[in-house]
Amino acid sequence: MIKIVFFGTPDIGLKSLEYLYNSNKIDVLAVVTQPDKPAGRGHKLQMSPIKKFAVENNIPVFQPKSIRKEPEIQEALKKLEPDFFVTFAFGQILSQEVLDIPKFETINLHASLLPKYRGANPIQRAIINGDKETGICTMITELGLDCGDVCQKLVIPISDTMNCEELWNEIAQKSPQMIEDTLEGLKNKTLTPQKQCEDGVCMANKLTKEECLIDWNKSNIEIHNLVRGVCRCPSAYFLFNGKIIKVIETQPIEGSGEVGQIVAHSKEGIDIGCGKGLLRLIKVKPEGKSEMLAKDWYNGVKK
Repeated sequence: MIKIVFFGTPDIGLKSLEYLYNSNKIDVLAVVTQPDKPAGRGHKLQMSPIKKFAVENNIPVFQPKSIRKEPEIQEALKKLEPDFFVTFAFGQILSQEVLDIPKFETINLHASLLPKYRGANPIQRAIINGDKETGICTMITELGLDCGDVCQKLVIPISDTMNCEELWNEIAQKSPQMIEDTLEGLKNKTLTPQKQCEDGVCMANKLTKEECLIDWNKSNIEIHNLVRGVCRCPSAYFLFNGKIIKVIETQPIEGSGEVGQIVAHSKEGIDIGCGKGLLRLIKVKPEGKSEMLAKDWYNGVKK
C-alpha cells in the first residue's frame, strides 16, 4: 500500500480523494484542508467538500490557517510516516519543511499543460484566451510556483461552447487515475519526471472583478470567451440602470450595431452590439434575482 496524505479544499479534488480512498493500492492516512468558512445567507461555518468526505469516512482532518507557520501540525504529519503528500487545489503554499515530510515526494495535480498557465486560475484563463485545448499534469512540488518536474500529462480539448464549470468537471473526472498512476510509477521507479521547458511559460494570475466587467468594444468572440471562462465563477457582468447583470450564457452571431446597445430581441435572446459582431445574451442573472432567460429579463425592464 502507498501511504498518502491528501491536501485539497474545493470539490474539483473530491473525486480524486474518493478514488484514492477506495483504491486497494492507496492508504489515505489523513486529509489537510482549509479552515471552515462562513457561507450562505446565514453566514454559518461550512466544511469544505474535502473535509465533509473525510469526516463521513473517519479520516483524520487537519485544518491549518497556514501550514507553514504551524509546526504542531507538521509534527503530527511526520508521525504518520507518509510515502507521499498529494495536493489538488489546496489553496496554501507549502514550505520546504512541509515538502520534506513524506518519504518520497509531494505530488501536485495542476489543471493545465505546464509550463503554460502556472498559477491560480488555469482553467478560467485557458477559456478566456480562446484556447482549443488544455489538460492536466501531475508534477513534483517545489518551492517555486508550479515549476517542478512533470510526471504525466493529459490533453483535454476545449470546444467553442465549453464553459469553466464543464471543464472543471471534466478535469475532476480525469484526474484520479492519473494521480494513482503517478504515485505507483514514482514508488516503483517506472516513471521518470521530466523538467519543464521554460519556453512557453505563462501565468494564470488570479482573476479580478475588474477583468470580469464586459467591455463591449471588444469582439463578440472575446466577450463570449470571457463569459464562458468565468461562468458563475464569478461571472462576467455589465451594469444596467445601476444594477449588476451577470451574464451566464451567450452566443456570438454575425451582424453589427451600436457598441453596448441592444439592437434586437427575440425568443432566442437579446443581441448587443460589440466592437466586432453581435453577442446574443441567452441567460443572465440580474442583481438580487435568480438566473433567467435573457428575453424574460428584457421583457421585464423594457416595460
